[in-house]
Amino acid sequence: MKAEEILFKKIEDGTLPLLTAEEIARRLRLGRRESLALKDMLFSLVRSGGLLADNTGRFGTAEQFGAKRGKIVGNERGFGFFVPDDGSEDLFLPHRALKNALHGDDVLCFRRTGDEGEVLAILGRGVSEVIGTFFFERQGGFVVADEKKFTERVFIAKNLTRGSQNGDKVVAKIKSYDGRMPIGEITEILGKSGDFFIEEAALLRAHGLQEEFPEEVLRKADAEARRDPLLSLDGRLDLRDKLIITVDGEDTRDIDDAISVEKVGSRYLLGVHIADVSHYVRLNGPIDREAFKRGTSVYFPDRVLPMLPTSLSNNICSLNEGAVRLTLSCLMTVDRKGNVIEKKVLPSVICSRHRMTYTEVTAIANGEREAVKRYADLKEFVKIAVELTELLKAARRRRGSVDMDVGEARILYEGGKIEIPDNVRTISHDMIEQFMILANESVAEIMTEKNMPFVYRVHEKPSEEKAIFFKKFLQGIGAEASFDPYDVSPADYQSLLSSLEGTPLASVASRVMLRSMMKAVYSPENIGHFGLASSCYCHFTSPIRRYPDLCVHRIIKDALRDEEAARRKYRSIVKDAAVRSTLCEKNATEAERDVDALYMTAFMQDKLGEEYDAILSGVNSVALYAELSNSVEGMIPVDTLPDPFYTYIEESMLLRGPTTEYRIGQAVRVKVVGVDWGVRRVRFSLLKIL
Repeated sequence: MKAEEILFKKIEDGTLPLLTAEEIARRLRLGRRESLALKDMLFSLVRSGGLLADNTGRFGTAEQFGAKRGKIVGNERGFGFFVPDDGSEDLFLPHRALKNALHGDDVLCFRRTGDEGEVLAILGRGVSEVIGTFFFERQGGFVVADEKKFTERVFIAKNLTRGSQNGDKVVAKIKSYDGRMPIGEITEILGKSGDFFIEEAALLRAHGLQEEFPEEVLRKADAEARRDPLLSLDGRLDLRDKLIITVDGEDTRDIDDAISVEKVGSRYLLGVHIADVSHYVRLNGPIDREAFKRGTSVYFPDRVLPMLPTSLSNNICSLNEGAVRLTLSCLMTVDRKGNVIEKKVLPSVICSRHRMTYTEVTAIANGEREAVKRYADLKEFVKIAVELTELLKAARRRRGSVDMDVGEARILYEGGKIEIPDNVRTISHDMIEQFMILANESVAEIMTEKNMPFVYRVHEKPSEEKAIFFKKFLQGIGAEASFDPYDVSPADYQSLLSSLEGTPLASVASRVMLRSMMKAVYSPENIGHFGLASSCYCHFTSPIRRYPDLCVHRIIKDALRDEEAARRKYRSIVKDAAVRSTLCEKNATEAERDVDALYMTAFMQDKLGEEYDAILSGVNSVALYAELSNSVEGMIPVDTLPDPFYTYIEESMLLRGPTTEYRIGQAVRVKVVGVDWGVRRVRFSLLKIL
């Protein structure tokens, strides 16, 4: 056995664990020359990946250091987060603890203290291509990535710029990492930075999104779209004579859910009818493979990047008014307390009577004469639907469901004009939300009772650390927080919000509570949904635009035919579908937010000097963030505030100066002073606290 192998064995078996080279040399009683050879062997073992070395010079295995494998998520302010592959809690990484690791890198990391970690080793670089702005220098230039989490500039040698000019939006391939700075070459020039459409195209490219489908997928989708639904009615419940409607926004591009509701005695019969996309998209076929790859449709103000070709999503699968469509129907009987006392899901066929909008249904609910006259056949329908909605909302409140409505911006783009109206939530929005949630729960419960492999939508309860932080924050602002952070329940959070309703603290508590929550994900394991206070939940209602819903539909239909065969078939499929769908959803959400920020920046660029009432939506040591009533957010740098210096108190998320203090939820008056295309951000100045 070679000396290097013997040395590794002694460290690995615990004979020489977590010692410096000098300490190992003393233990082995080595002379000066042998000690130098020992150092060479130790660093050779580090280079080969057998050992790790920390910043104090200790050598050991990953297990001895307590290190885990995971990814780096960067931050534009220079720090980062370590996200472990095993799903355990993230660690905060100060800049010094990154050890040259960058956003996206695969690393080994260990916990130093509390929630703070340190990178031990970079196992692989996560970013091979960046999209950003080129800046010329005498020796070549560099690219500043649009992805602000990737904080390092990419150096480009003069002979590798492809003629890029200062300010060009480019694609740069990273060829190597020299110390900290990545070195690359320009592979494509997209256009001029600051051009709105170039910026948007660059964002889509940066997120790996594509509009076009492969020819094979388009051909197959066109062929499927020509299939006559009337030839596939065997085994389906015929609901074509039922009063069934769809309710969506005015700008909805595809319609995959419809509702029916009636009252028999004191009970409500609710039907949620969902497009049977699985009839047209066969498992492992070309359309399915492409849908799995995309995971979800992605929605932007000026376009949609659909999960399915439009011949399916906007045509044969869309529940268009007056069109016969194949569906899966979840039929529920609900009592006066909002409890589902009977439920079933089965293949069906429907013909939607009306394509309604939220505005129209709300007008009928409010008794507006023109709307009631125009939709006379829906007057009783809407009345019953509103009754049921209020029952379900009350039942959900009793159960402890947490209201997590974040009021995201609604951006309209038509004819080159951008509009961002104020957020308005109506009874019709509540109606569809409550009906879809009930259907999602009912379907999940039916399949769980059958012990079927399944794709659940899960939402873990807040981590102890985040719940403790939230409780301390509440105590810091004078709110009563009686919940146990080590065993918090949805009812605790709901009770807290109810107790603060109507007070100035309500908005503050709600915003910080949302930040303390975990993210909902897809999973083959049912661990419940904390926010909805639901023990069993899935996504069933949007198979046109979400792959997990499509997977759920397949499981339901196969389980209705042969439960045991379905169990065998989907046991290995559901995990892959859950993991892929979660990744695609995260990427789509980030892309939508980035593009929305671009549109907000464009929308506000001609409003310089205008004043608005706003709410402080974020506070940190360098800036305040203020949100307008239409959800446009802008930044107020701390150095533009009136006091000469401030102290940031993290546990209270409070910025305190000699005469003024700022916290999330405060009402303020702001003025638009600029827009920054580079970071897609609006800049405000603070006029006063309201």
